Amino acid sequence: MGALVREGRVLLVHRSPHRHVYPDMWGLGGGHMEPGETELDALARELDEEIGVQIEPGSAIHLCRLQKGLGEEAVHFSAWIVEQWEGTPTNAAPEEHDEIRWFRPDDLPPLTHEPVRTAVIAAMRG
Repeated sequence: MGALVREGRVLLVHRSPHRHVYPDMWGLGGGHMEPGETELDALARELDEEIGVQIEPGSAIHLCRLQKGLGEEAVHFSAWIVEQWEGTPTNAAPEEHDEIRWFRPDDLPPLTHEPVRTAVIAAMRG
């Protein structure tokens, strides 16, 4: 998951209400790793697919890591701060998201993963 940050604001995506997982929630762009990908390669691919921006994987700064579930059912998430990219952010995955919007830290809505929200706010405040 990537937090695109510019001019004191972070770009969030709103998950469509018909999504099976975390419907009608705000979150960061990004998603699953493909076999053979590193976390940063997956981040770059997902941000291109979902938001239409190209990042240099080495420019992302690790923000936090969390786990949902236990044992073999566990799903691991990593969140990254991205301050440099090429392209104009757009909703390139309308089947997944029904809106994208920039937010200031004080205006962040609840996110799909609340620890990520806390980490984004802390990182943006310095």
